[in-house]
Amino acid sequence: MKKFDYMEKYDFEQLVFTYDETSGLKALICIHDTTLGPALGGTRMWVYEKEEEAIEDVMRLARGMTYKAAVAGLNLGGGKGVVIGDPKKDKSEELWRAFGRAVQSLNGRYITAEDVGTSPHDMNYVAMETDSVVGLMGTSGDPSPFTAKGVYHGLQACAEKLYGSRSLKGKKVAVQGVGSVGYYLVKHLVEDEGAEVVVTDIDEERVKKVVDEFGVKAVGTDEIYSVDMDIFAPCALGAVINDKTLPQLKCKIVGGGANNVLAEERHGEEIEKKGILYAPDYVINAGGLINVADELKGYNKERALKSVEEIYNSVKMVLEIAERDNIPTYKAADRLAEERIEKMGRVRSNYIKR
Repeated sequence: MKKFDYMEKYDFEQLVFTYDETSGLKALICIHDTTLGPALGGTRMWVYEKEEEAIEDVMRLARGMTYKAAVAGLNLGGGKGVVIGDPKKDKSEELWRAFGRAVQSLNGRYITAEDVGTSPHDMNYVAMETDSVVGLMGTSGDPSPFTAKGVYHGLQACAEKLYGSRSLKGKKVAVQGVGSVGYYLVKHLVEDEGAEVVVTDIDEERVKKVVDEFGVKAVGTDEIYSVDMDIFAPCALGAVINDKTLPQLKCKIVGGGANNVLAEERHGEEIEKKGILYAPDYVINAGGLINVADELKGYNKERALKSVEEIYNSVKMVLEIAERDNIPTYKAADRLAEERIEKMGRVRSNYIKR
């Protein structure tokens, strides 16, 4: 990746590398856009085979957060943090406090939170060094149930579009990844809807937990794509809709908690040609962001839940734009986000002293 060329192409503002010898911290913070407000986005901890993969991941995720916040109607920009390391072995107080100092050095332009491989407990250490952190224990806490609730309502919007009813009762849903978000999504699907659910995960303990609790069926990680299903809900890592997996899919709807579901933009075109309705990831999975963002105005759980329910209408709006303008849904979502950023940017510029 030619980093400056990529930053220029997609209007990135900043990419920060940080290292701390004492704790062994190796981290990246990317700020994509702050037109609407400070960049908010969680920090994930992951083992990357190459540093280049971490750079690509943090940049793609940061850009996705800009669009996610814009479509969700939040006055926030997009950013993301990545800590390179094994979340099961490499965490420590000194590591998270060093990361907190890195966040603090950005003077409020980036607000962090938990993400894949991190937790509210980790963020409490970060908060010892900076106020630019949300999702803390004792406040909004774990955003996963809110992300799952948003995905659930987004899938209802897709079902209404295709089947004329938002009910998911009797629909067969394949959930890929049953960590925090996937677990709560399965709970909604089984207990609230009576859907037939099939799951997979690289972690056998997670699979056993949902099978035992909800009586769902489990398949292998490679089998999930070819399950005969109505809905495919990716809730693990991104790029799962790609040249290898797309031909295997036997579903009518794709929508889940994972970010960057499409490996490349062209897969957004190809999934539509295949007759599959795709709910763009950053629209349907915005519940966690909406929840933690509520902290910035004094956290109220009921208000946050009501805002998350609006994801149903956000997905409907994207589907309507796609039909109206005869474009794939991923482009319709981008159009909705970019129009809001552009309009709000103009409004704000009216009052800038020149």
